[in-house]
Amino acid sequence: MRNSLNLEGRPQDTRVVVAMSGGVDSSVTAALLKSQGYDVVGITLQLYDHGAATHRKGACCAGQDIHDARNVAERIGIPHYVLDYESRFRQSVIDNFAESYASGETPVPCIECNRSIKFRDLMETARELGASVLATGHYVASRELADGERALICAADSDRDQSYFLFATTREQLQYLRFPLGDMTKPETRELARRFGLEVADKHDSQDICFVPSGRYTDVIGRLRPNAIEPGDIVDLDGNVIGTHQGIIHFTVGQRRGLGIASGAPLYVVKLDAAHRRVVVGPREALRMDRISLREVNWIGDGPLDRAVGAGLEIFVRVRSTRPPQPAWLRATDDGYAVDLVAGEEGVSPGQACVFYDAPSGRARVLGGGFIQSASAKAKTSRAVPVVETVRG
Repeated sequence: MRNSLNLEGRPQDTRVVVAMSGGVDSSVTAALLKSQGYDVVGITLQLYDHGAATHRKGACCAGQDIHDARNVAERIGIPHYVLDYESRFRQSVIDNFAESYASGETPVPCIECNRSIKFRDLMETARELGASVLATGHYVASRELADGERALICAADSDRDQSYFLFATTREQLQYLRFPLGDMTKPETRELARRFGLEVADKHDSQDICFVPSGRYTDVIGRLRPNAIEPGDIVDLDGNVIGTHQGIIHFTVGQRRGLGIASGAPLYVVKLDAAHRRVVVGPREALRMDRISLREVNWIGDGPLDRAVGAGLEIFVRVRSTRPPQPAWLRATDDGYAVDLVAGEEGVSPGQACVFYDAPSGRARVLGGGFIQSASAKAKTSRAVPVVETVRG
C-alpha cells in the first residue's frame, strides 16, 4: 500500500525531511505533511551572514527567517535543526555568482543553490537522518512514470511555477524529492497557513538574490572581484567607441536604460566583452538570436540524451524565467549541444538557463536544460548606430 508520497508504508512510519526557509511555502509544506501523519523533521540552512540580515526585508535563510522556521516547527510539533552551510554556500553559489558576472554573464544563483546546496548537500544530510524523502516548498510537481522513474512537471499555478530554477535536478534526485505544493495556487497555500495557525501566513516572498544585503549585487561582486568594476569602452557593432562605462557588471544583455549615451534611436546592450572590458550596443533588432550554444546540459527526459536528440529533437525552451516557452530544436554539435529557436529570441544572455519542455504551456514536463554559453543570429543586422553624442557624468 502506497501513501500520499507514493512510498510504501504508513505515513507514521515514513520520515520526511522538509527544507524550511522560514517562508510561508516551506512552512505549509511541513505543516501539511505533519497533518497527514508523517514523521517530519524540519531543517533550516544558515547560508550567510550569521544573522546579520535579520531585519532586511526579502532575506532568505538568515536571522529572522531562521527564527520564523523555528517558531513554525514548534507550532506544529516537529523537531527542527539549523545547519551551518555558510562556507558551502559561499563557495558554490556566491563565488560562482561573482565570477560569472565578472566574465560578462548574467547568472541565476537560485539554480546553483538548488543543485549544489539543497539537492546535493542537504539531500545527503536527509539520508543520514533516515528520511525516505526530502520535501520542499517549490511550486513544481513530480509524477511517477511507467518505468518507475519520476518526471518533473510544471506547477498548476503558472504564475508561481519554479521549474526554470530546477532544470538541473538529476534523475536520482527526483526519485528522492517531493513537492507537495505543486498542485496548489499561492492563495491556497496562504489559506492553509491560516488554517494551521502559522504566523507566516501573510509573510512576503523572499527576493531572488537572497545574499545581497543592500539589494545592490554590484557591491558584492565589486568586493569579491575588484577587476570587474574597472572602466572600459562602450562600442557600437563595428567596434567604434561611442562612450565609456565604470564596469561591465553594471550591464546586462538587453538593457536599454542607464547607458549614458544619447542617440537618434534607442540603443540596447547586445554583448558584454569582459576580456576587453567593452559593452557592445546596437539597435533592438541586433538582440534577436536564433542559435544558443549550451554547456552543462542536464537531461531528465526519456532515455539517454544522445538517443533522444538524434538528428534533432523538437522541444520548447524558456531562456528567461519570466518568458513563456518557445518552439525550438535541440541538436547535437561537435562540442556539445545547441538549440535552434524557431522564431528567435531577444536578449539571450550567457549565464542564464535554457530550459527544455515537452509543451508550450500547462502542466508541461521538464526535459532538462543547460546554461547559455553563447548566442548567435542567422543573419547580420544593420550595423548603423545613429549616435548623436556621448553623455558624460
